[in-house]
Amino acid sequence: MSKQAKPRRLAPSEAVAKVRTLRTSARKLNLVAASIRGLKVQRALNELEFSNKRIAQDVRKALYSAISNAENNHSLDIDSLVVAEAFVGKNLVMKRFAARARGRASRIEKPFSELTIVVRELGEAA
Repeated sequence: MSKQAKPRRLAPSEAVAKVRTLRTSARKLNLVAASIRGLKVQRALNELEFSNKRIAQDVRKALYSAISNAENNHSLDIDSLVVAEAFVGKNLVMKRFAARARGRASRIEKPFSELTIVVRELGEAA
């Protein structure tokens, strides 16, 4: 006897992509994620393509992954996809030390973040 499969947390018209270790702070990543929330995917890809933020290229890859998941795993129409959710979380922090004057040291923190993108297919009525 096997265990019951967990029910899917997302609706049948949704697909998700998650990036666990992005080398930037959550605050900086949230600025980019906020710029694509609620947009159609083609518009969001254009927004990320021409963004001046360094991390925008990694967010663009994650969005492409969510689109591919929607198309291949859930058979959704990619022309009617919208970025339903894009949220950011903290991850690990690398701690490094830098030499300072008089034999002291100061700590340098290099934070990592994680990003979750949920795309949703809009119906014909919308």
